[in-house]
Amino acid sequence: MSETASISSGIAARYASAVFDLAKDGKAIAKLETNVDDLAAALDSSAEMRDLISSPIYSRDVQGAAIDAISKKMKLQPIMANTLSLMASKRRLFVLPQLVSQLRALIAEDKGEVTADVISATAMTKAQSDKLAKTLKANVGKDVKINATVDETLIGGLIVKVGSKMIDTSIRSKLNSLQNAMKEVG
Repeated sequence: MSETASISSGIAARYASAVFDLAKDGKAIAKLETNVDDLAAALDSSAEMRDLISSPIYSRDVQGAAIDAISKKMKLQPIMANTLSLMASKRRLFVLPQLVSQLRALIAEDKGEVTADVISATAMTKAQSDKLAKTLKANVGKDVKINATVDETLIGGLIVKVGSKMIDTSIRSKLNSLQNAMKEVG
């Protein structure tokens, strides 16, 4: 892990731990989870928000005002809104993606579930996602939350990551294996 990634993870872990503990004490884990999902969606869909949190061009005041406006617009609970304001005042907004990731992990652990990152060639239907979650639950022994993404270069099949385990049944992977086997023969 690079040094800056390690520092970012450490900063995010401290903020995430504090936010999670405050939300748990206030019995607001469900609201926190909604806020985290909303923030993740905003980061994924808005290039302007990603620029706001990572660009050194914006001053503390500009970042703080923008984050306050975003918090009000998204109706974030006070714990999350105040944390984001504090992060803006300390020039720590660049760790927001890691904060979201850390909070998701803490919430999942609290709920007794694990997250499975699933990459498929085409978008999975609700029925396919539910069936995969049920199958993974039987293997893992915990409730499984599916974090699905689409990568058309897979051609077909799935790549499933649960914790440190990865299952790659993609056509791309099988073609690469076949190509390597052919190189060894020739």
